[in-house]
This record gives sequence, structure tokens and C-alpha cells, in this order.
Amino acid sequence: MTMIGIDPHKATHTAVAVDDNEVVLGEFKVRASALQADRLREWAGGFEKREWAVESANGLGYLVAQQLVAAGETVFDVPPVLASRVRVLGSGRSQKNDPNDARSVAIAALRSDRLAQVRVDDHPRVLRLLAKRHRDMARLRNKHCTRLHALLLELEAGGISSEITVNKANRLLERVIVDCEVTRHRVLIARELVDDIARLDTALKASKKRISAAVAASGTTLTDIVGIGAVCSAIIIGFTGDVTRFPTKGHFATYNATAPIEASSGDRPRHRLNPRGNRKLNHAIHIAAICQLRYNTEGRAYYERKIAEGKTSKEAIRALKRRISDRIYRHLIADAHRSTAKL
Repeated sequence: MTMIGIDPHKATHTAVAVDDNEVVLGEFKVRASALQADRLREWAGGFEKREWAVESANGLGYLVAQQLVAAGETVFDVPPVLASRVRVLGSGRSQKNDPNDARSVAIAALRSDRLAQVRVDDHPRVLRLLAKRHRDMARLRNKHCTRLHALLLELEAGGISSEITVNKANRLLERVIVDCEVTRHRVLIARELVDDIARLDTALKASKKRISAAVAASGTTLTDIVGIGAVCSAIIIGFTGDVTRFPTKGHFATYNATAPIEASSGDRPRHRLNPRGNRKLNHAIHIAAICQLRYNTEGRAYYERKIAEGKTSKEAIRALKRRISDRIYRHLIADAHRSTAKL
């Protein structure tokens, strides 16, 4: 078996082939272009039984990984942290340069049996793109609202005490008496921000409709869970990808950071909050948990039982998030099996 590791960059990609004994068989550097995958495959033609490993195949190495998969190659996604660990611990090859990085990627793939195999873009990728676009627009709207709120405080004491909306902002601006040049420009900029917020409100409504249609087309049952709507479903499906790569619900919980990290020392067992994992997934699960607490749901009853057991509010919410994570995993696995059965 020959494993070919690729260290991708914006302008060039470096590939290094190693055998089962980690001996370097060849090295190749290709300029990033429309012919990059063809040139890589032409160079690798002498390695009959080969697999590819691309560092950050969902990031900088996305395009070359997808091109290789489309050409019929087997490609694995190697996290940068794993490749870096191999490079640092490697004897005599700890210097950071493109060939050493590519070699580290190949060795990481050769010795790990839990890497995700890169697949041709599918519906989860669509949902991921839509979710990221929706999130970016929502963040931009929040920035405009923050700047508008600061301007309104300079025009009227207290500004708008509740959530800023276009109508509330316009009513306040109509009451402002423009008696100097500074006030005139403040009102002018404030009206521009209000127009920006109005455009984003329209775009967000259209984005939510588009996401709802895409989630419905996926046939997922995640929306049956209280607190998980179309946007949260798109985030969960998009950033989970192939759920079958997680052998158990515990592995999935570790990935989304709802499983605590063991920090025991000696005879004293101890666990602490997991600050790692996929934070976007964790945020979506957190939203679901808070929504369940607002209504008379099974989640709220579970939370109240944890409080009665002596847990703090934060600890009870963490326990609820893990419970929701397990249910999400069951739904995703069931959806995957149903899709496979249709095929």
C-alpha cells in the first residue's frame, strides 16, 4: 500500500508518497491550477495500489480533495493537529517545511483507522453552505444593530431599551431635532444603518425559507425534536457530515463537546467541561436545550430532576445537552439507514 500525503497551499500543493514502513518513495510539487489533480495522478501513476491523504480536506485542501475523489481516487481527510503531532514527534524530521508536512500527513493517515473518507459533495454540504451563509448574515445584522444602538444613545437618552427593529429606529429618528451639523450626520449614518438592517432582514427571511426547503428535501427527522428547527437542523446535518463515522453516541458527543473531559487525579474522580469539539454543533444543541426549558417538555422535566438531585443550573443544562445529543445521534443514524434502504 502506498499512502500519498498532500500539504495544500493557496499557490502550490506538495505530495509525498510513503510505503507501509514509512519510507519515502517520491515527492512532487504542483502549482494550483485547473490541471492540478491530473498532474498529481500522472505523477502517482507508478504507484498502483495507492490512497491519498489531504490535510484539511474541508478547508484549504477542499478543491484538490474533491477533484481526486471525482477522478475515482480514495482520499482521507487528515486534521492539521494530527499531522502536526506526527511531524513534531517524528525522529529527525521535525523541521516544518512542505515536504515534511506532506510526509507527516501520509504517516498520520497510514497509522490512523478513524479518519473520515472524503466523499463527493452531497446534500449535507448544501446544508452546511446555507447554514454558514445564514449565520454570516445574522452576525452582520447584529453588528449593524450594535452600531445603530450606539448612535441612537447619542441622539436620545436611553436609545431603544428593547430589541432594535427597523420601525422602532425610524420612529426615534423622526423625533430627533436636527440643530447642528454633528446631529445631522449622526441621523444620516443612523438612517443608512437602518436601511442596511432592513435589507438584511429581507435576506434572512429568504435564507430561512431556502434552508427550510433544503432541510425538507433531505428527509431528516431532526425537526421532530423539540427545539430543533430548520436552521439548527441544517447546522447539525451540515457539520456532522457522514454520521456513520461515529461508532457510538459517545463518540458523537465527544465530537460536539457535550461529553465532559475526564480530569481525574489519583483516587479522586473528576470531570470538567469540554471546551473543544465542534462549537457550531454545540451551539445548535445549546439552542435546542434552552428552547426545551421554555416550555413544558420532557427536557424541562429532566432538567428539574437534575436540579432536585443537587445539580447546579449549568450542570443540569449540560446534562440536558448530552441527552439531546444522544437523541440527535439516534435520529441521524435512523435517517442514514432509511436513505441507504431506499438506494
